Amino acid sequence: MDSFRVATYNIHKGVQGLGPARRLEIHNLGHAVEQLDADIVCLQEVRSHHHKLKKRFQHWPEQAQADYLSPEGYEAIYRTNAFTRHGEHGNALLSRWPVLATGHHDVSDHRFEQRGLLHAVVNVADRTVHVVVVHLGLIHASRERQVQRLGQFIEREVPAGAPLVVAGDFNDWSAKLLAPMANLDLRTFDGIRLPTFPSRLPLLHLDRIYVRGLRPVSAHVPHGRAWARMSDHLPLVAELSF
Repeated sequence: MDSFRVATYNIHKGVQGLGPARRLEIHNLGHAVEQLDADIVCLQEVRSHHHKLKKRFQHWPEQAQADYLSPEGYEAIYRTNAFTRHGEHGNALLSRWPVLATGHHDVSDHRFEQRGLLHAVVNVADRTVHVVVVHLGLIHASRERQVQRLGQFIEREVPAGAPLVVAGDFNDWSAKLLAPMANLDLRTFDGIRLPTFPSRLPLLHLDRIYVRGLRPVSAHVPHGRAWARMSDHLPLVAELSF
């Protein structure tokens, strides 16, 4: 096996719409994740639990969302980034391949946004691949500092020669993080824009997949009415080669 598929998807906590029009999309998202057919799925805005919404929606899953979304045979890893009044949410990783180790690192930059890195070591066809799932802040200066802390985390936790994937919602409206990420030897797809937000009329390339020690082969963003309804983001899917 010379290549594998990675997807990143901000699922908006499995709920779409505002006020009385809010609707539960987690069941549709379960089918969507399966359709991505990715070896590794990186998810952001995933709920472990939410007591208020569980009472509101009759068919709220009994499982935590990461476990519910995990296709048969996959391993689900979840770590909390933010605690709220009625629940919590964070990043998740679903893997078709065995997960050897996991970790979490807080990169919150100020008290109004709780952010974290989910780190997993995955055995992909007998090759060790490090994966970091990120969801960076809404303020550019915060994102720059979070990339610096990402670099410190990688230097401390990821061996220099190990294949590395960093994927998630970077909230990088104007691609200002490309250079700081390149300074960490993390590259993404050159010369193509893959807008993922907002899902109904995607204009912004917020969701990205960066690699080190791997070759980006191809990438695409699924489109269509069903995808536009499930979250405010569209997923990004990439084929990577060793």
